Amino acid sequence: MARVDLFLEKDTHEIYFNEINTIPGFTAISMYPKLMGASGVSYSELLTHLVELAIARHKRKTALCREYQPE
Repeated sequence: MARVDLFLEKDTHEIYFNEINTIPGFTAISMYPKLMGASGVSYSELLTHLVELAIARHKRKTALCREYQPE
C-alpha cells in the first residue's frame, strides 16, 4: 500500500513528481481510502482485501524453512 503524490501544471499539463507515501493516512477521511472509493472500491472492501493479503503473506513467510533439516 502506498500513494504517489503528483502535481499537474494547469496551463502546460506537465506532471511533476512530489513524493511517495509508503504509509498513507488510513482513516475514513484520508486520501488513500477516498482514492480507492473513487475507483469503485469501498472502505470495507479495501480493508478486507488488505487483511486477506496480510494473511497470505503470513502463510508464505511461516512456510519458509529457516533451519537446516538433515534427511
